[in-house]
Formats: sequence, structure tokens, C-alpha cells
Amino acid sequence: MPKLLPRVRNINSDHHSSIVMTTIANHNTADQQTQGSLQPVSVLKGVGSQLAERLAKLGLLTLQDLLFHLPHRYVDKTRISPIGSLNAFNTVLIEGEICGADVIYGRRRSLLCRVQDQSGSICLRFYHFSGAQKQALVNGTMIRCFGEVRPGASGLEIYHPEYQLLSGDQPQALEQTLTPTYFTTEGISQPRLRGLIAQAFTRLGDKALPDLLPQSEHTSLYERLQFLHFPPKEADIEALLAGEHPYQLGLITEELMAYQLSLLRLRLQRQRQQSFALPVENASKQPFIESLPFTLTRAQQRVSEEISHDLAQSTPMMRLLQGDVGAGKTLVAALAALQAVAADRQVALMAPTDILVEQHRNRFCHWFEPLGIGIAWLSGKQKGAERRQQLSAIAEGSAQVVIGTHALFQNNVSFDRLALVIIDEQHRFGVHQRLSLRNKGTLAIPHQLIMTATPIPRTLAMSAYADLDYSVIDELPAGRIPIETVIIGRQRRPKVIERIYHACKQGRQAYWVCTLIEQSETLSAEAAEDTAQQLQEQLPDLAIGLVHGRLKPSEKESIMAAFVAGDIQLLVATTVIEVGVDVANASLMVIENPERLGLAQLHQLRGRVGRGTVASHCVLLYGDNLSQQGRRRLNAMRETNDGFRIAEIDLELRGPGEVLGTRQTGEVSLKVADLQRDLHLMPSVQQQAKALLMDSPPLAEQLIQRWVGRDERFAQV
Repeated sequence: MPKLLPRVRNINSDHHSSIVMTTIANHNTADQQTQGSLQPVSVLKGVGSQLAERLAKLGLLTLQDLLFHLPHRYVDKTRISPIGSLNAFNTVLIEGEICGADVIYGRRRSLLCRVQDQSGSICLRFYHFSGAQKQALVNGTMIRCFGEVRPGASGLEIYHPEYQLLSGDQPQALEQTLTPTYFTTEGISQPRLRGLIAQAFTRLGDKALPDLLPQSEHTSLYERLQFLHFPPKEADIEALLAGEHPYQLGLITEELMAYQLSLLRLRLQRQRQQSFALPVENASKQPFIESLPFTLTRAQQRVSEEISHDLAQSTPMMRLLQGDVGAGKTLVAALAALQAVAADRQVALMAPTDILVEQHRNRFCHWFEPLGIGIAWLSGKQKGAERRQQLSAIAEGSAQVVIGTHALFQNNVSFDRLALVIIDEQHRFGVHQRLSLRNKGTLAIPHQLIMTATPIPRTLAMSAYADLDYSVIDELPAGRIPIETVIIGRQRRPKVIERIYHACKQGRQAYWVCTLIEQSETLSAEAAEDTAQQLQEQLPDLAIGLVHGRLKPSEKESIMAAFVAGDIQLLVATTVIEVGVDVANASLMVIENPERLGLAQLHQLRGRVGRGTVASHCVLLYGDNLSQQGRRRLNAMRETNDGFRIAEIDLELRGPGEVLGTRQTGEVSLKVADLQRDLHLMPSVQQQAKALLMDSPPLAEQLIQRWVGRDERFAQV
């Protein structure tokens, strides 16, 4: 891949100063030019309130948003391919004469239309067609169509092609540019989006978007964007799709720079905020540590010291704590909580599920109640007197540690002196939820410890979370035996059931994980309820329990308590047990239809076993139609127990949006850059961003507003 463009490469030379001076000189002009690009999309012809709402779902609110909504691929409609030269799976534009059209009755009714030119013939197949469409496709009519060539019952076929009927003696003009394909949403077709983007270019003109960073090309930003939306037919499609075209690299660099600037600025803003300085109280921690039946790992000790140092400062801590499944993050969080409690402050711990909240509650009560520390808990299911009692204890401060789900940030929850917020499995919460809990600190900004057991590759984490300090527990407790993972097809299910039976009869416990609660006609996964019933019929002398998200909290708690106590030998569950469940005697897990889950989720589930001192096994029981990518994911699970290695493979297969959890949670999303593809640019970009923020805050502000804008406030959490 090409290196960074020359004009934005070296910040440690006089050249960097020239970049800053050049851009500052144009600062006022840029301000004026930008105003036109920030007009709402409603100024465009044909954009009413309904279409504007649909565009807003894509983040397209202004004309500038439209121009920066770049294609994710291109198709070539600039040249006609001879029919005789076509190969399967090519996407082509063809032109010819219709020489037959008939309705074919088989398993599915279809309209089959044969088209020929001087080199050969091919069939167009339509499964959904109207009477008018059939009447229009008559012999002797010239047609031009575009689509993917596939093998079919009649030879090579094109299914549901785009087409137009040609008439008159004059040849129909071909497209002169490559045709862009955009990410879109329901109710906005590709032609409609292309038309709106073309309108935006026409309305703005080439003075509307200023260059904020000088480029090596002698073209304006407007011209570069126009090229990327509608490349000429001779453009290198492969370079464009790989993000390697020089015009793309300039935009990628600028966007990555803006993203880093926004995170760095947030870090500086946080350093100016006030929080509670929580002095290091070794005396309060040491008796607790000595009372534990195990010794802290070196990694736990190191990370705990890093957090302790942060908490002692009067500026709010923002630290991301990563640790693989079973690495001991909860204990590190407890040590941080002790430091806050010793300073007569409150701690809030938020977890995503009732099951995990209950587990944290039990663990913290076991650890802290002997020390005289008051524990409260909140769940959305609590009612009446119990809820009022918990709310009162939190408000008056007798509850020093408060554990709960999203119920913690509801309006009627008031803290007395909240100083530390701990968020477990942070990617499971939306940014609005995390911000709401942070705002519960009324006297000062609370410290934040954000924990995740979903490992993120270090280079990606340091790029995506540049505003956070970063700690990793990279060591598992001594004595852990690696989990053996096997991949087995569904046809061997009886053998797996037999293996579970023998394991349970030898005193062990097992999980059977399903991906659905009820049976579905459209999905091939086994439902948890049906599976539990089948297993009970096949294994009548085993105690089998069922837990899923639709059970009442009291029912879930009762079943989990029975499993922890050993009264249930086999627990059938959905992915609600993905995080937090800790039963040392469970040594066997079966995950049915694992191809339906991501690698991170599979790794989390597997981490529910292997917590004792005996060898543990995870069986991945895959379905009938395992894709090539699905097989790669399952092989990765078999080959390694290292969560960080699995995260790297996950990044390769699914991209950073899924690995970071940003698809669902509303974090800042990149428009042009790709953190996976462009990660090699980050060291240089991070250096440049630091220098630019120091040398030219107004320019940094313009870059942030162009690329991050309204999303920046969410990075506070």
C-alpha cells in the first residue's frame, strides 16, 4: 500500500511548520466556504421531510455529509461485453436482441428471456415479474442489461438484471464514468442517492469545500471528491476498492487526523476537570488481599497500582482495563472500589445483564460485608418496598458500593457522593447509557474504570481509545489448564450427548448453549426450550436446567443458584451466560450452531469452563451449511485459547466496527478511513495530531467539525 502523501508525512522538520502556516493563512477563507457545505439536505430538489428522515438514518444531514458519503464499491457500465465472451460470476453490461421469452413452470415459476448478439446468446431469468413486463420483452426488441452471470438450468444466466429496452436507430449512449454503489437504507435506492449526491456537487461548486491540509496533488478537494464519487472509466478500480488511490489517501489521512485530534482534545479537557482525589490507602487493601485464598498475579498487581495512582489524582481517571476471560478483572475493580470507600466515597458498578449483576453482587458481598462495607443493588425488575429501600440507601450514602444494570442511570436514582464508576463489558452499553451514569456524579466528575473481557488488538485499542489510559491483565491465574476445543458436525450429536452423560455421572457439570429461545421456521438453530426437552427425554436420570433472557429474574437466579450448588448437572442456556458466570465444577460446554456467533462471543462463552483444576472441553457443534469464513472462525477457536490472538483474527474477518462494538453502540464511525486497513498510518497520524493541536487549535477545530462533528460529545464516555 502506498505511503502517506509527502506533504503530511514528517512532523519533526521545518516542513511540518510550513503545513501549519499554510493552512492557518487560509483559515478565515475556509470558514466562509464551509458555511455553504453545511446547508441541510432539504435544500435539494425532491428532499421532503420523509426523505430527510431516511437520510438522517445514514448520518446524512448536510450537503457536506452527502459529499463525504463515499462509495464502498464501483461497477463498470461504460463498456459492452460480447455475450460469447462471458464467464460465470462476472458482472457485465451486455446488449442484444430478444429472441424468445417464455414462462417456465418448475419448482418456482419464472420468466426466461433469451438474448443474442453476433457472438452468442444468454438467458435472463426473472422470478418476480408482471404481465406488462412479459408483454414488453418480445422477440426482435433490443435490450441492454447489467448483472452477474451465473450458471443456470439453461446454461449461463443473469438473474433479475437491471435492463432498459432500446428503440430508434440512434445508438444509446453508454455511461462515461464508473457507477458508484453506496451504503444505503430502506426507502433510498442507489439511483436516488446518486442523484442527490450529483445535485449537491452542482449546488456547491468547486469553492465550497476548502482544503484544510495541503495535498501533493494539484487538485481541489471538490475535484478529488467528484473523482471518487464518479471515477472516469479508465480509473483503476482495484486501487479504489483497496483505498490506495492518492485521492483517497489524502482524505483517509485527514479523517484519521480529525479522529485523533478529537480524542486528544477530550483528554486535555479531562485534565482540566475536577474529580475526587482518593488517597492511596494500603492499610485498607492489604488485609483484604491477605484474606484471599489465592495470590494476585503480577499483572493484577501492576494494573491495580496503575489504577490506584490515577484515583489519587484530582483529575478524573478514564482507564480502559482489558483482560482475557478469567484473568481477574473483577478483583482489580474491587481493589479500586476499596480505595474509593476508604475515602468515604461511593462506587457504582454497572453490568449488562441481571445474571452478571447477581454474580457481582454475591462476590462483592462475600468480599466486602466482613469489612463493614454497605452493598446495594438495582435491577429494572425491582418493585415496591425493596426498590424504595435500595434507592434510599444509595441517596443517603449508607450504600457505599452500588451494583446494577442500566437501572443505575434512571432519573430517580440519586447518589450521595459518587466518586468512581466501573463499567463491566463496556461494549454492551450504548454511549448514551454510559454518559447518563457518568452524569450521576453531582459534586465532581467521577473517575471511570471501563472493563472488557473482549480483547482488542493493542494497536487498534490505542488508536480507537486514544483519549483513554490503557491497562492489560495479560496473565492468567496459576494452575489454569488450557481448554481443549473440538469441532464436530451435527450428525455426531448422539455421541456428544453420550459424552455429556458420562461426564456428569463422574461428578462434573456441563453447559449446552443454544442461540434461540423458541423454535424458528427461518433459522436452522435449535431452540433452547426444545433442546432442553429433548435432552431430558434422552437423559432422564440427569438434573437438567434451562435459563434464558425471558425468564423472570427470580427464576434465573434460582436456576443459576442450583447450578452453582451442583443440584443441576446440565444447564441448557442461551447466550445470557456469555459473561460473568463462574462455576469451577463445569468442565464441558457444547455450543450448538457456533457459526451463528462471532469469535469474541464464542471465546466469551468458552470461558465459562476451564475455571477449575481439571481438564475442560468445548465442543463446537456446527450445522449443515458451514461457509468457508465460518470454518476459518471455528478453526481459530480450535487452534488457540489466547483471546488477543482471537481478537486479531476477528479483526481480519469482521473489521474494527464489530470488534470494538461500535456497530450497535453509536460510537464515532469513520466515513472514509478503515482502522483495519489503514492501521499502519496511525503512528505518523498520531504524531501529527499532537503537533497540530499544539500549534493550531483553530485548524484542529475545523478538522474535527468536518469529520467528527456531532459525534464528538459521545467520546466523553
